[in-house]
Amino acid sequence: MVRRATLERGQPSAAGDEVLPGTPDAPSPASPLARQRAVRRSRGSGGRWLVWLGRAVVWAVLLVIGYRGVAAIVTGESGTSAGVPTTAAPSGHGYPATLAEAYALEFGSIYLNYSPAAAARRSNALAAFLPPGSDSQLGWNGAGSQRLESEQVARVQVDNAHQAIVTLLAEVSGGRLLELGVPVYSSAGALAISGEPAFLPAPPRATPPAPTTVASTDTTAQAQLQNQLPPFFRAFASGDSTLGRFLAPGAQVSGLGGAVSFGSISQLTVPVGGPTRRITAVVVWQLPSAQPASGATPVGAAHADLEMTYDLTVVRDGGNWYVKAIGASGQLSGPP
Repeated sequence: MVRRATLERGQPSAAGDEVLPGTPDAPSPASPLARQRAVRRSRGSGGRWLVWLGRAVVWAVLLVIGYRGVAAIVTGESGTSAGVPTTAAPSGHGYPATLAEAYALEFGSIYLNYSPAAAARRSNALAAFLPPGSDSQLGWNGAGSQRLESEQVARVQVDNAHQAIVTLLAEVSGGRLLELGVPVYSSAGALAISGEPAFLPAPPRATPPAPTTVASTDTTAQAQLQNQLPPFFRAFASGDSTLGRFLAPGAQVSGLGGAVSFGSISQLTVPVGGPTRRITAVVVWQLPSAQPASGATPVGAAHADLEMTYDLTVVRDGGNWYVKAIGASGQLSGPP
């Protein structure tokens, strides 16, 4: 009688066991043929799912990297450098920056004014900006005096949803220019000065480049404009209906409404070019004197002269020049 083989695949048959008719003799596991078949089985069955798993992991990593890259571009977040995260400047965090600016300006108008005579009034006013229990003089010893001439917001550095530093640019008595860093805390719509302010240096004075010199001056056009521009500037000063006579078609120029009156053109620069030119004119305006108080006697009749530099775009039509645009010049006027 033939016995059915009950051994697991890959295990050797016991002595005396028989194989089913028609089944080839099983090679020995130690033989080269058996090892090759075992390798094929591992690659073709169990090894294949490992390959697909590896591919899935690689694609997942690539998708995560791509998502984080797009998110960083959209949100403005910075990445890492040499394994150390780099922090980006906050982009708002929901902090009420505009309200904090106004709050800091009101605080600065009190804080930057002090004198012994107004010490108590200053203390009471500052207390409204400070948390309970704070020093209402914020470190001032009660001596000396200072007067705020002007102030404005220079910048706001938002640290998080509750804290920011509002920097004021201020001019105090004696013409001194300085910056004042004011810490402003915000919570549920309420604000407070969360610490002592700090004086910071004012922006340094820059040295602009020397006025641009025109390589070649169109003396003919310069003479024409020297005669034709004074009537334009008189109309520009008054802002009356005659201004349109001096404008190029489509020009949108409005006058000064009588705030000044025309004095003279002290300098005119006209480069060589085509029918449309960009020129520079240095104009002397006459400013009205302040009206004396009721019943007072005016002192002299002299008016103030103030020199200003303008850039104009002018268009030639026939023998006349017309103004297409006028604006402030970006540089100081050169020597006459």
